[in-house]
Amino acid sequence: MRPVEAARAVELAGPLGELLPPVDFCCAYGSTLLHARPDAASMVDYILGVSDPLQWHSENLERNPTHYSGWMARLGGSAITRLADNVGVGVYFNPFVEWRDKRIKYGVVRMKDLAMDVLTWDRFYLSGRLQKPVNLLVDNWDISKVNTINLKMATSASLLLLPADFTEYDLYAQICSLSYMGDLRMLFAEDKNKVKKIVEGSFQSFQLMYRPLIQEYIAEGLLRTSSCGQQKAFQQVIITEIVVHLQQTNCSLISHGQSKGECKEDSRQTARRCQLVP
Repeated sequence: MRPVEAARAVELAGPLGELLPPVDFCCAYGSTLLHARPDAASMVDYILGVSDPLQWHSENLERNPTHYSGWMARLGGSAITRLADNVGVGVYFNPFVEWRDKRIKYGVVRMKDLAMDVLTWDRFYLSGRLQKPVNLLVDNWDISKVNTINLKMATSASLLLLPADFTEYDLYAQICSLSYMGDLRMLFAEDKNKVKKIVEGSFQSFQLMYRPLIQEYIAEGLLRTSSCGQQKAFQQVIITEIVVHLQQTNCSLISHGQSKGECKEDSRQTARRCQLVP
């Protein structure tokens, strides 16, 4: 997650102050943010974290009933919350919302669900999104700190999938690809060059997110560095050590003497230490 320049932050946060009820977490993302002069018809995407989705949707229905489909607006906040909890990835999206001269899409998630997905990859949707650069606008629960666990797990998993020799670009592309593995949209609807566009458009932001972790691997003797043109290149030294590291940092991917329930309980304890869950 990256901080946003003041002027850009004010612009991106506009809907939060003028349009929507208060939130505890907000990040903006989307291809339109990768360009200095975005297409006016393009859409900015938001993830909104709230403590009580029922209360939030009920208030938002009073403010912005047209943001919801007609039948969902009639069913009310309780039905919207149940739908998000029981179908899909725990996020309820309102797309194609007109605000000023822009179009936005926003997804609403319970804060506890956001924290658990970041820590455990339980649904691997929001955690996958936060493995890529986003513009952080609100972070009352310090999700950015908790997200360092998510970034470490993404780095470990990607190293297992990469060959012994790879470039810095290869690593970021592999990390970016994690959340699209098994996504059928990548076979039909999505741009086949999506990963390439994300990495090339946000390369410096990827560096800010992941270079400290890369330096840890180098310091631990797991990676060696070399040069490949203007890019850094790396060689994995001891693959078995990386497997052990992955086992230690991501029990939801590789069982290491624990049941899934025990893994989740460990994650809950971590969340409590971060004051994310009671």
